[in-house]
Amino acid sequence: MMQFVSATEAKQTLATVIDKAQLEPVVIRQQDRDVAVIMSIEDYQRLTQANIQEFQQFRENMGRKAQERGLTEDKLNELLAIDEP
Repeated sequence: MMQFVSATEAKQTLATVIDKAQLEPVVIRQQDRDVAVIMSIEDYQRLTQANIQEFQQFRENMGRKAQERGLTEDKLNELLAIDEP
């Protein structure tokens, strides 16, 4: 569950919002739109680490598929080469 606060309330009670963010993310709303999230550093690190691991797995899967289909480093360099005038 996330907590929601207005941008005005967040400005006026930043210390309280930071304390709340240690327990769960706090969504900042401005003019009935979600505009930001404040979260604990632990949540942020967990989120970014998960994204890095997911990207690395994706990269490994794509590399394996490309290799299975015969893509070599030379072919890749040829495909990526920029034509010079």
